Amino acid sequence: MILNSILTPSTVRHFPNAALPEKKLSTVDIALNERFSFQVALRADEMMRVRVTLEGPDGWELRTRHVGLALAKHHNTPILSDPLDQDGIGQIPGFVPDPLLEENDIRLAQDETTAFWFTVRPGKKVTAGKYDLTATVTVLQEDTKTGEIIGVIGKPKKHKLSVRVHNIAIKPRKNFDITHWFYNDCLITWYKTNGFDDNFWAICENYIKDIADHGQNVIYVPIFTPPLDGDKYPSQLLKVKKCADGKYEFDWTDVRRYVKLAKKCGIDTFEWCHLFAQWGCRFALRIYEGQGEGEKVLWDRETPATSDIYRNFLSQFLPELEKFLKEEKIFKKSFFHISDEPGGEEARKNYIAAKEMVREIAPWLRSIDAVSEIEYAEVIDTPVPVTSSALKFLEAGYESWVYYCCGPRGEYIQHLMDTPLAKIAMHGFLFYRWPFKGFLHWGYNYWNISGSRTLIDPFIVTDGMRWPNWAYGDTFLVYPGEKGPIDSIRWEIFAESLQDYALLQTLGIDREDKLLSQIKSFKDFPKDAKWRNSVRAKLFALVK
Repeated sequence: MILNSILTPSTVRHFPNAALPEKKLSTVDIALNERFSFQVALRADEMMRVRVTLEGPDGWELRTRHVGLALAKHHNTPILSDPLDQDGIGQIPGFVPDPLLEENDIRLAQDETTAFWFTVRPGKKVTAGKYDLTATVTVLQEDTKTGEIIGVIGKPKKHKLSVRVHNIAIKPRKNFDITHWFYNDCLITWYKTNGFDDNFWAICENYIKDIADHGQNVIYVPIFTPPLDGDKYPSQLLKVKKCADGKYEFDWTDVRRYVKLAKKCGIDTFEWCHLFAQWGCRFALRIYEGQGEGEKVLWDRETPATSDIYRNFLSQFLPELEKFLKEEKIFKKSFFHISDEPGGEEARKNYIAAKEMVREIAPWLRSIDAVSEIEYAEVIDTPVPVTSSALKFLEAGYESWVYYCCGPRGEYIQHLMDTPLAKIAMHGFLFYRWPFKGFLHWGYNYWNISGSRTLIDPFIVTDGMRWPNWAYGDTFLVYPGEKGPIDSIRWEIFAESLQDYALLQTLGIDREDKLLSQIKSFKDFPKDAKWRNSVRAKLFALVK
């Protein structure tokens, strides 16, 4: 019986059919308050039961999770020439290491590689210096009939990691917002809540805590059911009552509860639901009587965007929204969508007409929307261009956010199932390199078949059943657990990368500094983990 194990960086996926790496991780460098992760990879010549534990200094937060598997039936692009741009060559189609399961005791299959993921936060009173962590791998002896643990086999194997803590505390990130769209309808349908019942609010809180814990400071507020990707299950926070003579009454109770909960969990900025249909801005938003009970809508689904009936509704709703935002003291910490991803001349005309109607009613409302074409830059108050065209917006002098969704892929930055983890870890550096104001992605927890209300099994379906148009890993970054999210390693690495942004900001590094000169665009940038480690070492060397 031979069990091999080795410490590795978190920027490596350990596929079941891959051999263990030869070079072990021995040292990491962090700031005083920096969260970090690493792994222990395992492989045995026969089936056995193992337990993995982590020990460290008093007061440090130590978390151990098993790296589970999710299916990717194909690569998201044809095989690329540079392996730094594409992971899993020779392993995909197949199962990809991704979900982080709350278990440290597993049955290890013969001749299969797996890994355990350690997430570490230094103690609040830590000082600069060198510290040790010890990961222990123990082979367990179990009763063959009951499965009960009755002892251990052999001597546990211990792996030591040296942690160098540098004398700098990273300040909170400023002036760069992060949002991944948060789907309350998926929480309602997956967990079978009765709308916004007590079960919903308890589960929702766990998810909001998760996004805040991963560096996201913005949450999408479904004051109405979002007009995104098909006909969604009603998730309308605002209660609407239609009265006589075209009048409406609004009950803000659940909207207020949602905002207060988000604040409690660490969210400071609010992204308000799109007001018009997606991909062309042709139609009014579908709004339900009440909160969607019986799915009775206030008007036909093909009611024109600038129709009198919708103008009348917005004329009553938008002043009430302004009042609510000021009451909750989030008016200056809110932004608003008109329509998602308009494209082409006809959609541009529709968008302009819809925006002008909104501006007449609510001159205070400034729009922010995802676009690909620079022709929209003067139409949208704050454009959110896709990564393939974003630098053109900056060159033309437009203050912008940046986003990606189903694409671009290949050489571009992404956080897909076959995006190398070292590449995902570059998000923070790329975001810092240019003066963008935020990042938007559409898929935090979209667990449906594309454009439908039908749930999928996220461990088996990771593309919304729409590859190649949708990519494996594009639709969600967390998996549904019993009462809250199961993080993915992609989500963990993305979150850690945001600390690089905050570190650069804390140190006051100029965006044009030669340290960042190799970052040319969202597809032309260093993708080897060595570059990031080297630059981080140089940044820590600046600390006295």
